[in-house]
Amino acid sequence: MAPRRLPGLLRWLSIPLLTLAVPLGFAWWAFPSELAPLRAAGIVAGWLGGGLLMVSLLLMLREPRLADWLGGLERMYRWHHTTGVLAYVLLLIHPLALAANGLATSPSFAWQTLSAFDGGWPVWTGWLGLVVLMVGLATAFSKKLSYGVWRWLHAGLAIGVLLGLIHLVLLGIDEPVLPIIAVVALIVGWRALRGDLGLAARPYIVAEVQPLTEQSVEIALRPLGQPLAVAPGQFLLVAFYRGPNYRGCGEFHPFTVSSVERGDMLRIAVKALGDCTRQMLTMPRGVAARIIGGFDSVFAHHGAAPQLWVAGGIGITPFIGLLRAGPVPAPTTLLYLYRHESDAAFLDELKACATADPRLTLQLEATGDALPDLKRLLPQTAQLSGVECYLCGPPGLIKGARAMLRRRGVGARQLHSEKYEFR
Repeated sequence: MAPRRLPGLLRWLSIPLLTLAVPLGFAWWAFPSELAPLRAAGIVAGWLGGGLLMVSLLLMLREPRLADWLGGLERMYRWHHTTGVLAYVLLLIHPLALAANGLATSPSFAWQTLSAFDGGWPVWTGWLGLVVLMVGLATAFSKKLSYGVWRWLHAGLAIGVLLGLIHLVLLGIDEPVLPIIAVVALIVGWRALRGDLGLAARPYIVAEVQPLTEQSVEIALRPLGQPLAVAPGQFLLVAFYRGPNYRGCGEFHPFTVSSVERGDMLRIAVKALGDCTRQMLTMPRGVAARIIGGFDSVFAHHGAAPQLWVAGGIGITPFIGLLRAGPVPAPTTLLYLYRHESDAAFLDELKACATADPRLTLQLEATGDALPDLKRLLPQTAQLSGVECYLCGPPGLIKGARAMLRRRGVGARQLHSEKYEFR
């Protein structure tokens, strides 16, 4: 049975309220009195930054129920990045404000406040925590690092948080720091054991691998125990391990459910985008897999209003999942963009669906190596009145389509998209 969903407004407000409540609670508890303004500002900035880091750590958990409460895993990761960056800025302001306060005494005193060379372990641990956070944030936005290397470097953010808390303990601030350390250890341990090591995952086995194009396949997964409760259009985190003549990378990657069949067998579409997914193109039957999910998706809750679906490349997967589940509930236009016909997954099946369902209009466009002409391809303003728009594909396509649709009068609440990029 699917978990009971929170009301829409509460789900939308959940992360903003959390992002405000935790750091403001820290700042309220530690708010200094009878101190110079710059010194007080430096202390408050430090506690605000620490609170935002706590929120950032919480938002990296991969728990389906938590993700449902907070509006989806993709939304959690966007806020995880935002709160992490804001936390680092505030934590950097912390020593700078304290040093600026020292300028009232003398430049030498200000430098002693700022310099790690003139301090002891309390100062050293604070600066080391900032450096570790800086390295972690720098790697967080790197697209050139392999996923495995990026994951371990990004884990350094938790070490930076712990160093910052040790910095407070060495300064003699035991409360509420020691309980906070326990909470941080719980969050990090929970993520490591249930997420990275897969203790929250269910065992599956590869039952079939069906080629879609030269660079994509559809993989059927059969449960080996209690199956997951998922629906087409939702997405999963899947890690492939060993099988006959195959050794998987064992890393969890997001994949959209393209169908749920008898016997609770799942199908996912995979496109070769890196070393790990490229290896999946030649995956044999019998490979062991572990799955975490299913995670909610905007594509799994489309209503009865007229709809526009825009898919780019393998972004067609959630839409094929919805079409396999039954006829569309309202007049729907599907714009499917791909470079060449040989790159288009599910093309014959999509044509058959459009032939069988009079409510579905299929618009196919091979763009070659050029950017798609969205001005020509997307409906005009008069045709978009009251239409719900669902977008899935490369980030550049989603950004361009959203901008064009907004210029043509589509409101923000009518635009639904997810990138499924969790790094």
